[in-house]
Amino acid sequence: MSLTEINFDGIVGPSHNYAGLSLGNIASASHKGDPSYPRAAALQGAAKMRGNLSRLGVQGFLLPLPRPNILLEDTLSLDGTEAPALRAAPWSASSMWTANAATVSPAPDTIDGKCHLTPANLVAMLHRAQEWPDTKRQLDIAFGNTDHFVVHGPVPPTFGDEGAANHGRFCEGHGSAGVELFVYGKTGGKFPARQHEQASRLVARKHGLDPAKCVFVEQNPAAIEAGAFHNDVVSVVNERVLFTHAEAFADQAGAYEAIREVFPALEVVEVPSASVSLEEAIRTYLFNAQLLTMPDGSMALIVPEECRESESVWSYCEAMMASNGPIREVIPVDVRQSMANGGGPACLRLRVACDPTTVDPRFLLDEAKADRIESVISETWPEQIDPADLGSDTLANSVVSARNSLLDALEIHELA
Repeated sequence: MSLTEINFDGIVGPSHNYAGLSLGNIASASHKGDPSYPRAAALQGAAKMRGNLSRLGVQGFLLPLPRPNILLEDTLSLDGTEAPALRAAPWSASSMWTANAATVSPAPDTIDGKCHLTPANLVAMLHRAQEWPDTKRQLDIAFGNTDHFVVHGPVPPTFGDEGAANHGRFCEGHGSAGVELFVYGKTGGKFPARQHEQASRLVARKHGLDPAKCVFVEQNPAAIEAGAFHNDVVSVVNERVLFTHAEAFADQAGAYEAIREVFPALEVVEVPSASVSLEEAIRTYLFNAQLLTMPDGSMALIVPEECRESESVWSYCEAMMASNGPIREVIPVDVRQSMANGGGPACLRLRVACDPTTVDPRFLLDEAKADRIESVISETWPEQIDPADLGSDTLANSVVSARNSLLDALEIHELA
C-alpha cells in the first residue's frame, strides 16, 4: 500500500458571513458586521484546491455542513429577542476550516496499523461546538473503509479539543512511521486557550500511539494573547521541518529539545521576531500556510497574498528562498474572504496520509469535479450576505438549496 499526504479542503459554505463569533480571533472580530461574499469565498477556495491538485496530483475536499442548524436554533429557543451572536451561531460556515475538523494519526504511527481520526469537539465556542456530529457523519463516509480507517467519537466536552490546528507530525516521509506533536494552551489570559492538554493526551491514547513517539508542548501564552488562537497561526510542520515563529512556544528551546530527543532529524526554520514581529506574523498568517513536499522532494510554502503585501514578511520570504534551506518556494494564493474571517490556507485543509484508493472517491478532486463544484457555486451561492440577513427565511431557503445542489452534483446524497 502506497501512502501519500492528501489535503482535504473545506468547501466554503453558502452561509459564509462575518458575525465576529470567535473570541481571540482578531481578524474575525475586526470584520464583524461587514458584508460577506460567499460566492467569491468559495471560488477562492476552489482555486486553491485546483492549484494544489496540479502541484501534487492529489487533492480532497469536505463539504459544507447543513446551515442554518435547525436543531441548534430550537435548542436556543430563538424568537428574535436574543443577542445577535446567538442568532448568528446556527448560520456559521466555520466548518470550512477543516484543520479543526479532526486530529489524524496515519497508519504507520498506530498500534493497529490503521489511520485514526478523532473529530474535534470545539467546545470553546458555541458556533463551532455544533459541528462535530455532522463532521463525524461526513468522516464516516469519506473514510468508511474500516480495513484502513477508524473514526472515533470526540473527546469529552470537559476537555476542549480543536483538532489538527494544534497537531503536527514529523517523519522522514509521509508513508513512514513518525513522531506526533501535540500543542496545548493554558487558561488565564485575555483570550481562551482552546486546546486542553488532556484532550491531546486522550486523542493520542485513543489512536494507539506509542507514548515514546508523542511530544506535548505548551503554546506561548503571549502568542494566544496576540491572536494566535491555534498553534497553526504561529508554526507549521512538514516531514522533518518545523517552520515556526521565535515566539510560538512557551519554552522555545525546550520544545526543540523535546522533539529532537525522539526525532533527531528535526530541521527548524525559525523566523526571528526582529525579522517578522509576532503581530505581523499573525496579521498576515505567514505560518497559517501549507508546507508541502513537491514531487521532486523540495518543499513549497503556500501563503496568503497578504504575505506578499507585507514588506517585512515578504523580505523574509525572499531571503529564505535565496538561502540553502529546506523551503525553496513561497507561493501566494488569494483567500481574502477566508482571511477576513480569521482563516488562512492552512485553516482550510485537513491533512490525511493514506492510500488514495482507500478513500471514498467522491471526496477526491479531479478537474471535472472541480468544474462541477465551481459551476454550482457560481450558480447558487449567495453573492453577498449582510449580518442583518441572518435569520431570514429567504436566505435560509437559498442556503439550503445551494448546498443541496452541490450534494446532487457530487452524488453524495447521504449528507442531504
